[in-house]
Amino acid sequence: TQSEFEDAKDKVMMGAERKSMVISEQEKRITAYHEAGHALVARMLPGTDPIHKITIIPRGRALGLTQQLPVDEKHTYPRRYLLNSIAILLGGRAAEELVLEDFTTGAGNDIERATDLARHMVCDWGMSPMGPMSFGKKEEQIFLGREFGMHKDYSEETAKRIDAEIGQIVSASYDTAKRILSENLQILHNLSEELIKREVLNAEDLDAIISGRALPEQEKTEGSETIH
Repeated sequence: TQSEFEDAKDKVMMGAERKSMVISEQEKRITAYHEAGHALVARMLPGTDPIHKITIIPRGRALGLTQQLPVDEKHTYPRRYLLNSIAILLGGRAAEELVLEDFTTGAGNDIERATDLARHMVCDWGMSPMGPMSFGKKEEQIFLGREFGMHKDYSEETAKRIDAEIGQIVSASYDTAKRILSENLQILHNLSEELIKREVLNAEDLDAIISGRALPEQEKTEGSETIH
């Protein structure tokens, strides 16, 4: 059935569900706000890939996931799209700061990916005030398991400028995420509450919550998961 195809797709893309994993109510609340932060920033920024599913059911190594699916296949990425992607990655961390007034290790992978994306923008794609230049020549070490190394082909002064530009991109994107969540704080609370209650939300649910509409009551069928 279509439901089984959907479950199979999620298992391949996001990992197998770990419903037997014991999670405290506090950790579940933190995860809900974290994923709600990702989803709300993605929904409010123009030109981003649509939200497909938000879940706080542990999958793979993650306690929760926000899945975006592109409308069509992309071969090149505009600068604005990349900046928005960094803001979305940092949306979970921003939500933790705004609501919990603390940080958790759950944003570790998000921060790593955001920083790596900013580094590519500066060093490989010429998307910073440093201009259309490439920094860091890649070298393939054929006698070391074909690993790639980076040859530093720039000065210490240039290295400082690169670090500053990467930091500026990440900081500005983080500020964007915090601003969006601050302006929509009540929606963030509502979205998190529904995530805690239902554990999985789709794009229609997200739009309903943003619009202030009530979600349909959950229904249960014998021998199946909760659906709505």
